[in-house]
Amino acid sequence: MVTMNYNNKKQEHNRLSARASRYFKVSGNAGVIAAKVVGQRLLGFKADDSKDAAEMAKALGQLKGPIMKVAQLLSTIPEALPPEYARELAQLQANAPPMGPSFVKRRMIAEIGADWLSRLKNFDMNAAASASLGQVHKAIHSDGRILACKLQYPDMQSAVEADVNQLGIIFSIHARFNPAVNTREILKEIAARLREELDYHLEAKHMALYATIFAHNLSVNVPDVLHDLSTKRLLTMTWLDGQSLMAYRSHTLEDRNIIAKAMFRAWWYPFSHYGVIHGDPHLGNYTVFENKGRPSGINLLDYGCIRTFAPTFVKGVIDLYNGLLHDDKERIVHSYETWGFKGLTHELIDAMNIWAKFIYGPLLDDRERTIAEGTAPGEYGRKEAFTVHKILKEKGPVTVPREFVFMDRAAIGLGGVFLHLKAKLNWYRMFNETIKDFELDSLTNRQHEVFTRTGVPLPTSQ
Repeated sequence: MVTMNYNNKKQEHNRLSARASRYFKVSGNAGVIAAKVVGQRLLGFKADDSKDAAEMAKALGQLKGPIMKVAQLLSTIPEALPPEYARELAQLQANAPPMGPSFVKRRMIAEIGADWLSRLKNFDMNAAASASLGQVHKAIHSDGRILACKLQYPDMQSAVEADVNQLGIIFSIHARFNPAVNTREILKEIAARLREELDYHLEAKHMALYATIFAHNLSVNVPDVLHDLSTKRLLTMTWLDGQSLMAYRSHTLEDRNIIAKAMFRAWWYPFSHYGVIHGDPHLGNYTVFENKGRPSGINLLDYGCIRTFAPTFVKGVIDLYNGLLHDDKERIVHSYETWGFKGLTHELIDAMNIWAKFIYGPLLDDRERTIAEGTAPGEYGRKEAFTVHKILKEKGPVTVPREFVFMDRAAIGLGGVFLHLKAKLNWYRMFNETIKDFELDSLTNRQHEVFTRTGVPLPTSQ
């Protein structure tokens, strides 16, 4: 008993040490640039936003880990950061260098025991993929199934807590000198999703939820979880073979449209029917599977960033769409108020409508078209965000409800994928086919039944 108490204290000490170390690293990198920017403006000097943004990106780029994931995420949220910062942070690579075989062995023993290797026919010690919070290894089960073992890096909880707290450094620059948008709720949302992403038990439940949703859909594949080889920091699932989406950019329009339709279905159907979205539209989270040499659908690989919504929020999204479609101003305003926007004036509503019409634009246009004509993938939404910002700066600030953080992020990311594919579809008809049978009570009952069955927590606002 004495030994166990000592070990527990030692583990806690290590955890706190890791967090303290992370604070110093983040503060030392981002804090110096933040202090420089604030000092310049307080003394009346003209700051060079482009140069300062590049320095901030360089500083964060040396850290890897969760702060990199946060930086990339912020770059996709309109008006979370000044455009110069968003553009620089979008170029950061969130992938961390993979950990070696010694690390892998220690982590696997810690998670599922010293005999872990005997439970598998084969295990590749070299990572098949690495990201900001962990890495994936390919293995073969004793029954012959090919597996993907997602293994979390050590001290990630400490790193996440440190990075979330230090994120205020970046926000404080924007809030002090450019307060068009109150970022308080954005910070809360990012923190909640990052903490969830560390819990592989929850990710396994999200995987079960999506497997249920797409059980009878042939265009979206979901891996199976092996619970006896999974823990809170190790997630073992079946391996899904597929090719990168980017490998199909030179294929025929018909092939590219097949992939885009599957992507559209994988995002809008779960949202409209179950109140859930996949909030991380990173290209690496999808692969394309084929049938007889032609693309047939997508493999949805990662479920760490899943966002659930109360049915009333989903209804608000559909009501806003119909309000814009029929120019029903009363319905539009009601949608914003339903979501929790406060202190709306006519000017603020007009500004928000600019952004709403951009997000909904392809869904309001009954014809075949690209998702955003004449726009490059990396610039999707930039012009509209700039226009909205000018209005909010004069008429705001406005506090964006936290539900919109990943809603907007996913919409922008999804649009970027469609632009990469150069897909040309009738988005209006696809969307209206998805929502044609929407009823609030049906969504509520369906969500309650499936979430309860798969163990996914119901949205807290219910």
